[in-house]
Amino acid sequence: MAGGSLLLLLDDIAAILDDVSLMTKVAAKKTIGVLGDDLAVNAEQVSGVQANRELPVVWSVAKGSFRNKLILVPTALLLATIAPWSITPLMMLGGLFLCFEGFEKVFHHFFRQQQEQQHKTALIEQRSDSTLDPLAFEQEKIKGAIRTDFILSAEIIVLSLGVVADANFSIQLGVVATIAMVMTAGVYGLVAVIVKLDDGGLYLTRLSGQGLLRKGLRWFGWRLLDFAPWLMKALTVVGTAAMFLVGGGILVHGVHHLQTLVDALTAHTAAWSPVLSAVLPLLINSLIGLLAGAVALGLVTGLAKLKA
Repeated sequence: MAGGSLLLLLDDIAAILDDVSLMTKVAAKKTIGVLGDDLAVNAEQVSGVQANRELPVVWSVAKGSFRNKLILVPTALLLATIAPWSITPLMMLGGLFLCFEGFEKVFHHFFRQQQEQQHKTALIEQRSDSTLDPLAFEQEKIKGAIRTDFILSAEIIVLSLGVVADANFSIQLGVVATIAMVMTAGVYGLVAVIVKLDDGGLYLTRLSGQGLLRKGLRWFGWRLLDFAPWLMKALTVVGTAAMFLVGGGILVHGVHHLQTLVDALTAHTAAWSPVLSAVLPLLINSLIGLLAGAVALGLVTGLAKLKA
């Protein structure tokens, strides 16, 4: 009897783990847009730090990110238990924030390049200031990165919770906790690799010797030095595009009429163009995200001017 009960318990645990695994994959797809932006933002946050302090700074931010998750995960699960109706509005707010943040980046890139250049110049001058306390500079960077991580982590957790909103508590806990831990380890592991790419390339270029292997390593080092800045730019572009795609998709899904319209258009185009039918929802989600971001930025800017 005891053996049968144990087998039933193990079967239940296996079923829960299987559900958690399946829903975690779905949640990961939902949060991939935030992940791309998280990578770009956190890699950029480390800029200006001395080369030998980059990894310690990344580790400090990662520990702060884990602390953020320890606050956010229980809070989100409690909210899902006592006010499950709030999950969809919170998801839409998170989606709108993604669109706002993405459009703000695009707007600043195309219309405020001079201000951005002045800001970069000020950072370089600040970094080269001999009176600047390096420890204070690091702590300022770390605090700013942890604040940014809190917002992005909240978006990731809310999006993940939305996927399992109808599941039981054990599956919700498993999915949200898994996404939180895996995303944190993955993001900051990749950030550590990204910020040290140029140092790794520089090390390889300085290898001595005339053998074929040494020459190949030096060539690879120069390619790494060329590739590192392009990687940062690519992460920024892909992350921004993903913000419109994911944020717009959340908004479309949250508004029943919009989702119905997208489904109807997709079904209508499937008969004569399967490729367009597959791409059309992505284009519509991105367009909705772009428009929502523009409206949100306009409102925020207008309110800021009124307050001033």
